[in-house]
Amino acid sequence: MSFDFTGKRVIVCGGSKGIGRSVAIGFAKAGASVSICARGAEALAATKAELGAKGHAASCDLADKAAVNGYVAEAIGALGGLDILINNASGFGMTDTEEGWNSALNVDVLATFRASRAGLDALKASKGNIVNVSSISGYRASVRSPVYNAVKALLVNYTMSQAALFAEDGIRVNAVAPGSVEFPGGSWEKRKTEAPDLYNRTLASIPFGRLGTPEEIANVVLFLASPLASWVTGHTVVVDGGQLL
Repeated sequence: MSFDFTGKRVIVCGGSKGIGRSVAIGFAKAGASVSICARGAEALAATKAELGAKGHAASCDLADKAAVNGYVAEAIGALGGLDILINNASGFGMTDTEEGWNSALNVDVLATFRASRAGLDALKASKGNIVNVSSISGYRASVRSPVYNAVKALLVNYTMSQAALFAEDGIRVNAVAPGSVEFPGGSWEKRKTEAPDLYNRTLASIPFGRLGTPEEIANVVLFLASPLASWVTGHTVVVDGGQLL
């Protein structure tokens, strides 16, 4: 399946590494103009270079309300509008502590809310769509990462509410829930050496016998953002190789 996003304008919040990077590059290869944001300058610059002439990038602390609003406004100006918003960033708040909750709520939840609201007028004008990135963690309990799991469950529910809220404006809202995804420099690559028992237990839980790739998640994101999914809204698509099974 090939996608054609020629003329479309895309923002990827948290777009410099892993899933976000693959999503951004996927849209760019399909003809879209793409803006990405992240905190790490080196990865941000490297991914911007991969996006080509239509790429835009800006440093942004997605935990900061003013920074999110400022970035979205800048990106819309640079792109000349907005058709697709991808909320991908995570604060990776894991532990059931004040610090864990603050990190998770500020990035996973509030950045999604703030970026969506900051881009809403532009999305209304284009009758565009939003894709949020949740996780299969949102479908189960955890003693290792209770906060991460809780906010990912929140995103599944919030995606349904956004879809209901914005339907009258012609805006679709969906989400993906990736399983464990491995890529160079990512958390699961690190766990392979730093926490091999956890890595091997996770690997054994996946019927296909391997972890996913960022590109496999990106393909589903592009589908949900495309006209092929024109009658799909309010849903979260699990992309996990059967890991939840």
